Amino acid sequence: MSDADTGASNNGPEMVQINLRLSKAFLEDIDTTWEEQGFNSRSEFLRYAARDAIKHPEFSREGWKQIAASE
Repeated sequence: MSDADTGASNNGPEMVQINLRLSKAFLEDIDTTWEEQGFNSRSEFLRYAARDAIKHPEFSREGWKQIAASE
């Protein structure tokens, strides 16, 4: 994998690109949210959300399933 593929830079940790499948409606909600909350990009917002979910695992897997099912 090249540096271009991973987003590696001299300024921070190596970034790896992933693919994620979401419903169109959920993606629209994500886009509205990151813009309203002042994030610079969708990627920045999703990294923040993933980091927050790992650092603060208040929801069980079942709780997340219920949230996803309500979308």
